Amino acid sequence: MNSATIHIISSMATRQVLGELADAWQRRTHDSVRVESVGGVDAAKRVQIGEAFDIAVLASDAIGKLVAAGKLVAGSEVALAHSGVAVAVRAGVPAPDITSEAALRNAVLASPNIGYSTGPSGVALIALFERWGIAEALQQRLVQAPAGVPVGTLIANGAVALGFQQLGELMRLDGIDIVGPLPDAIQITTTFSAAMVTGSTQVDAVRQLLAFMISADAAATKRRHGMEPA
Repeated sequence: MNSATIHIISSMATRQVLGELADAWQRRTHDSVRVESVGGVDAAKRVQIGEAFDIAVLASDAIGKLVAAGKLVAGSEVALAHSGVAVAVRAGVPAPDITSEAALRNAVLASPNIGYSTGPSGVALIALFERWGIAEALQQRLVQAPAGVPVGTLIANGAVALGFQQLGELMRLDGIDIVGPLPDAIQITTTFSAAMVTGSTQVDAVRQLLAFMISADAAATKRRHGMEPA
């Protein structure tokens, strides 16, 4: 029997966890799984214009919009994982106090520049700065990482002193130290979901893979990459 080839398009935030889950699935089934991770906006656009994929993994709101547009199969959506934002500095630099909302606000104001992402967590971070009433004061110090480029890369090369991104995207990057997660009161959590792309020719295989991705067997992998099962 011929094995399936399942093509997944995802945002960068889930690249590591999907890679590990794909490897585990391939060992179980001998199906081939190809994961292509790009900036979330780019991934959504490619699904929107009808590029051929089997599964899309994006922030849940983006998945919902693509389902509504008929680009993803309604009813196939599954919530995969919750991902929170962490703070990082260049390796060896003294870590600021971020243990409370007030302390984090002070750390942001004291930083010469702040890195953030293009994804939904970056949008939410700017909204937090606006709520704090400091967005205008920070305007010249904010550095948005290009789509598909980890904020940690900007921290490691000295382009920014303080960086914010989802924990899973900061983990295992050389040249940075993770200070910790945002305080619980202001944590920014993104839920990532997956769905079958309309027109997929591997319907049964895709449904089986989606079921595996939300099973108890996948939970440890998600936690290992800084996420919590949804």
